[in-house]
Amino acid sequence: MDKDDGNVKYVLTGEGAGSLFLIDEKSGDIHATKRLDREEKAMYILHAKVLDRTTLAELEPDTEFNIKIHDINDNEPRFAKDVFFASVPEMSEVGEYGAALWQFTVSITTQTNSDKLGQKKKCVW
Repeated sequence: MDKDDGNVKYVLTGEGAGSLFLIDEKSGDIHATKRLDREEKAMYILHAKVLDRTTLAELEPDTEFNIKIHDINDNEPRFAKDVFFASVPEMSEVGEYGAALWQFTVSITTQTNSDKLGQKKKCVW
């Protein structure tokens, strides 16, 4: 354990240690060196060691920790067609009819009494 006397050295090993992740060997602070993207890699497994700076003897057992990268919507969805049609029979059981869609937006165009196209409405599931 660090007593602020400068005799402790922190060392980082594992996936991306020394390139993607750097550790301040005096404070133990870990920093990413670049922006991480979940589409490239979702999780990194790292190990931290606490050593005596003079003897390099381990002062504590290795600590393993996982860095999980959360996704942001940086890639908008792209669809092969502009319009998709689907139908679900009324009173269907939950899960009986389904599609592999997590979130999508549907534009609904209503008709006015004069049979002209009217206002567009937006529904999001």
